[in-house]
Amino acid sequence: MPKISAVIITYNEELFIGKCLSSLDGIADEIVVVDSFSTDSTEKICKKFNVRFVKHAFEGFRDQKNYALKLATYKNILSLDADEALSDRLRESIIAIKDKWDYDGYLFNRRSNYCGKWISHSEWYPDRQLRLFYADHGKWGELNLHEKFLMSNGSRIGRLEGDLLHWPFVSLQDHIDKMNTYALIGAEEFHKAGRKSGLLTPYIHYFWGFFRSYILKMGFLDGRDGYLICSIYAKSSFHKYKKLRLLNNNGVVK
Repeated sequence: MPKISAVIITYNEELFIGKCLSSLDGIADEIVVVDSFSTDSTEKICKKFNVRFVKHAFEGFRDQKNYALKLATYKNILSLDADEALSDRLRESIIAIKDKWDYDGYLFNRRSNYCGKWISHSEWYPDRQLRLFYADHGKWGELNLHEKFLMSNGSRIGRLEGDLLHWPFVSLQDHIDKMNTYALIGAEEFHKAGRKSGLLTPYIHYFWGFFRSYILKMGFLDGRDGYLICSIYAKSSFHKYKKLRLLNNNGVVK
């Protein structure tokens, strides 16, 4: 039976890390937590579980996850964020394939909870994630924000039933604050990659982002929460490209 290393990166994750680690019971043969020097009780909670707890300065989400992969004992990796947990159905699916690992990587849906309500539409669901994979067949890539595990050419990817549960924001203000932070990080990453933003680019991304998530992906079916999620998403996209334009023109964000 192939053994699985669960790999998690953390920074001040005391609210959800216990739930995340509990969901790995009976699934992971090893749990590696790479922490960016948390100042809350994250480390204390982690040490209640049988984890290997390593402190490492934050290098960006992509680079931190690639660093964490190097610490795993086993090549079969289950990568979770600290605010995620396996649903019972997803646990059953992973257990079922441990005896017969047919693919190089596995996709499954992620379902996010917004201030107490599970969201079923917009950009938030099904939000497919590739989080179970053979480490030598890829690496974390793209931007250092909203990073993805990129499989090498020829890799075979399967699907698993069940949801990866996600608690991204604890309040409306937390949502706004984090999206503002992500907009700045995204602009900086785009600037490093040589991306450009014209005068109308922020407005195009704002209107298209809202239309796509609220109308085409039916965010309106999630009611008021769906509207808030889609509107904040669109505003964040606007600010990202506005900040990118400032970086293109001035080299700094004022």
